[in-house]
Amino acid sequence: MAKTLGPVKRKFSPWDNPDAVPFIRFENVTKRFGDFVAVNNLTLDIYEREFFSLLGPSGCGKTTLMRMLAGFEEPTEGRILLQGKDISGVPPYKRPTNMMFQSYALFPHMSVEKNVAFGLEQDGLPKADIAARVEEMLRLVKLSEFAKRKPSQLSGGQRQRVALARSLAKRPKVLLLDEPLGALDKKLREETQFELMDIQTNLGLTFLIVTHDQEEAMTVSDRIAVMDKGNVVQVATPAEIYEAPNSRYVADFIGDINIFDANVVANASDIGKPGLVTLDCEGLKVAVEQECAAATGSQVAFAIRPEKVRISLDQPADSSVNSAYGEVWDIGYLGDFSVFIVKLADGRVIRAAQANVSRLVDRPITFGDMVWLNWKPDSGLVLTR
Repeated sequence: MAKTLGPVKRKFSPWDNPDAVPFIRFENVTKRFGDFVAVNNLTLDIYEREFFSLLGPSGCGKTTLMRMLAGFEEPTEGRILLQGKDISGVPPYKRPTNMMFQSYALFPHMSVEKNVAFGLEQDGLPKADIAARVEEMLRLVKLSEFAKRKPSQLSGGQRQRVALARSLAKRPKVLLLDEPLGALDKKLREETQFELMDIQTNLGLTFLIVTHDQEEAMTVSDRIAVMDKGNVVQVATPAEIYEAPNSRYVADFIGDINIFDANVVANASDIGKPGLVTLDCEGLKVAVEQECAAATGSQVAFAIRPEKVRISLDQPADSSVNSAYGEVWDIGYLGDFSVFIVKLADGRVIRAAQANVSRLVDRPITFGDMVWLNWKPDSGLVLTR
C-alpha cells in the first residue's frame, strides 16, 4: 500500500480530478491600494463543497481576497469567476455569497430569531417561509431554546452561532468567514471548529475561511492556501502543508520545526536512483529519504518537526548519522506532551517533543541532562527554497 501524508479527512478531493471544474476561480487577480500591492497576480481555484482556508500573517492579502469575492472590493486587474461567470462589478447583495464577520455584527435590540430572520425579511420572503427557515437554522446551530433572547443575554460562543445561523439563513452558495472564532476562548474555539465542519458537510456548501490561526486552518480545512505578501506560496491539504512544505517560509510558518543550513554531500538521483540524500549540516551528518533535485554540492536546508526527534539518555546503536548529542537547556510541560530544548556543543538548539504516554516514568529527563537525539531518514525534509 502506498504511503500517505497524514490521515484522510474525508473522501473528497476534486482538485485531484483533471476534469473537475472550479467553483470559484481567481484568475490573474491583482489588487492595488495606491502604490501598495495587496494581491499580486494571483490565480487560485476552489471547488464546490470545499472547506478552504486562506492562511497567513497580517497584511498578506487574505482578507482583501475574500472581500473581492464578497464584492466589497473590486480587482485592479484580473477577474473572479463563480460557477464560470465573471462576477466583477456585481454588487455584494446580488452575489450568491454571504459573509460572517469577526465582530458578528448582531443587532442588539433584536431577539435571536429576529436577527436570523432579518436578511430573509429584507428579501421579502413570506412570513411562514421565514419562520420555518429561522427554526431550521436555530436547530442547526443548537440555539432553538434561545430564540427569544437578546444578544446581550448570550455567551460569546452563542452569539457566534447566531451570526452563523443568520449567514446561512439565505442559503448562500458560498459562506465567507473572516476570523470567525477569534473572540472565543481556546476550548470553545476548538469545539466550534468541529461544529463548523459538521454544518458545512451537512449543508453541502462551500466555505472559505480567513484565519491566521494555524491550528484552526489545519483542523477545519480540506485545503489551505498559505499566503505571503499578496502571493499564494503553497496550496495543499493540511497534511501536505505540514509534512511536505514546499519552502522554508511554509515550513517555518506552520507549526514548530527545526531548520538547519546544509550542503548536499551526495544525492542518489545524480546516478539515476532517486530516494536518498546525504547532507552535511555544519558537522551533523544527515541522511534523508526523499526524491530531491538538489545537485551534489548545492546549498539547501534540512527541516524536521520536534515530534519526529527522539530523545534518550542512552546513545543510539548508530550515532554517526541522524544523531546529535547535547544538554537539556529547557523543558516545556504541556500535559499531553513535553518539549525539550537541547543545546548542542556548537551552540545550536534542537527542539524535541515527546508524548507523555504514562503518568510516571522511572528516570525522567530533566534540566542539565546530557541526552542523545536521533531521527529516522524518512522523518526530515530537504528544502531547496
